[in-house]
Amino acid sequence: MKKQKEIIVALAGNPNSGKTSLFNAIAGTHLKVGNWPGVTVEKYEGYVDFKGYKIRLVDLPGTYSINAYSPEEIITRDFIAEKKADIVVNVVDGTNLERNLYLTTQLLELDPKMVVALNMYDEVQKLKISVDFKLLQKLLGCHVVPVSAVKRTGIEALLDHVIRTYENKITIPRDKIFYSEEIELAVTEIQGLIETDILLSGKFSSRWLAIKLLENDAFAYSRARQSPSWVRLEKRLPDLMNSLESKLQERLGQHISGDRHAFARGAYKETVTMVNEEKKTITDHIDSVVLNRVLGLPIFLFIMWLIFQITFTFGKFPMELLQSFFVFLGDKVSLLLPEGMLRSAVVNGMIAGVGGVVGFLPNILLLFLGLSFLESTGYMARAAFVVDRAFHKIGLHGKSFIPMVTGFGCSVPAFMACRTLKNRGDRLATMMVIPFMSCGAKLPVYVLLIGAFFPASMSGNILFGVYLFGILVAVASAKLFKATIFKGSSEPFVMELPVYRLPTLRSILMQVWIKAWMYLKKAGTVILAVSLIVWVVCNFPAAPVLDREYAAKIEAVGKDPKVPPGTKEGTVAAFKNELAAKRLEYSFAGRTGKALEPFIKPLGFDWRLGVALTAGFAAKEVVVATMGTIYALDEAGRSESLTQRLRSDPAYTPAVALALIVFVLLYVPCLSATSVFHKEGGELKITVFYVLYTMTVAWALSFMVYQAGNAFL
Repeated sequence: MKKQKEIIVALAGNPNSGKTSLFNAIAGTHLKVGNWPGVTVEKYEGYVDFKGYKIRLVDLPGTYSINAYSPEEIITRDFIAEKKADIVVNVVDGTNLERNLYLTTQLLELDPKMVVALNMYDEVQKLKISVDFKLLQKLLGCHVVPVSAVKRTGIEALLDHVIRTYENKITIPRDKIFYSEEIELAVTEIQGLIETDILLSGKFSSRWLAIKLLENDAFAYSRARQSPSWVRLEKRLPDLMNSLESKLQERLGQHISGDRHAFARGAYKETVTMVNEEKKTITDHIDSVVLNRVLGLPIFLFIMWLIFQITFTFGKFPMELLQSFFVFLGDKVSLLLPEGMLRSAVVNGMIAGVGGVVGFLPNILLLFLGLSFLESTGYMARAAFVVDRAFHKIGLHGKSFIPMVTGFGCSVPAFMACRTLKNRGDRLATMMVIPFMSCGAKLPVYVLLIGAFFPASMSGNILFGVYLFGILVAVASAKLFKATIFKGSSEPFVMELPVYRLPTLRSILMQVWIKAWMYLKKAGTVILAVSLIVWVVCNFPAAPVLDREYAAKIEAVGKDPKVPPGTKEGTVAAFKNELAAKRLEYSFAGRTGKALEPFIKPLGFDWRLGVALTAGFAAKEVVVATMGTIYALDEAGRSESLTQRLRSDPAYTPAVALALIVFVLLYVPCLSATSVFHKEGGELKITVFYVLYTMTVAWALSFMVYQAGNAFL
């Protein structure tokens, strides 16, 4: 059988151009589709077989340019500049063509084999936008194929163009994008200095290198310095650039960028005709309300409040159903297995630990469903603009809000999304406050404690208050950081607003399913493993002296004629519970908790919560799993859900519950997130400061909440 030839195709485009949606439509993969820069931080790959070829698709990060100011730009530029792709598919938003063509001009300078995918063509037709494809292809020097990633139209035509472009069966003469006369003369001179250099011109386009050298691009200079032509370039470049800037009365980078914008604007004006250009769209009408300077922020807060109400109201019944199922499962397994270590490990370790976490899956799915809907419609991009004014007052800007909102899902991608912030001070200040955003892993703790200690009518409001409290702590911390250790002005906030789109039910459900599967996989691996480890440290070392002591007491009760027959079972059960509690205190977990207790006692926490919070460093869901295991061991023979057990424990009050919620909200995220923080922060001292700061803030605010709770609740 003849082996398929592989073609590497890179997808490049602006954020919100539908690039990742197109990737999904072609390759059948299901990556997250976002509406802001920074969602696709790395490149992702997929495969499709077409006309005898195996096409390997590489989804490059969404970026507005390839000037190499951010990691997204660097990844995209390096992949295309170093000819790692056979074909580049430049995905452009057909409803916002002028803005998207700026990146196209930069890609054309790299001189790759390229096909332009004019995406969202269904919306182009709906808006009655007319595009002269023949003229646009002539101006760009490459084929332009209309597609709709959402409707899955034009995909086959696009792949056909990719194959024929690869085979050189379709070519369009490509004129270079001309700059002003002074720039063109300088580019020609620099090209003359490097075209004989095989190390440079053999690998990169000599024209592109010449332009990037004039733009003072670090990548171009690093390559030039490694080549023989650097001897000539080093002497000529400074004089040439100084002379040009003197003539133009402007920095060369700004002038070249202006020429690119002029080309993009000209190509747009020549090829696009708007019918009813002055007519307001639905997007314009909605934005006049949700982006209103007065109403914008209250509307955003109301939408988030509504999501939390839905999370509790509609999640309550399936949550209770799941919890009852795991209680039932534990009881049945207890009957099937003989009394001993195996039954304890399965029932009190695995089922109590994992079941305690999985029981909150409905609430988590509802929260992610709401956030995914807002993200897919395009509203979350507006939310960043809404908070931009407030963020400027603390030294940040709306772009910092993007990774902070990502932190509602998980801190790991949130830390990575901070790469889009070009200013290092902004980036580090934002990373430092992301732990205060409630990730999905913390939600089971909130739902457990709110459900156990507060009326159902208040549940949604309290959950909304927890998330809002985390945001306020994050904002206050960012203000502190920007005023002290991360001083400096912020970069301007420029972000494209996509048109509103009603997401397909399939795309929303697919995103929610991916999150559900990741959560269940975590429950079946990390949480299961930690639950078993917690069970082990809660059961060892063994306490034979205690066992013999209570065995004698139980035996004495059975033989004592003075004890009425009807009360013997209750007395024996009380002795068994007392033995279980003392065994637990004697174990490694009990000793650890007792050692921590002096530090957490002022917060209203006992040693059991100390063990649970320590285990929570592995993953925040483990706090619930650990509490489930401890309670199952501490109260032998009780067939109740963890919620019921907490509610009936006199050691825990609403004040303790609120203090615990605040501590879990604020203290350092899981080990995975901390390792990513260290990688992105780049310095050990910053990571140590981040751990100490979050722990200090968590302790101080939990103490304040506990004291206030005791006074008013």
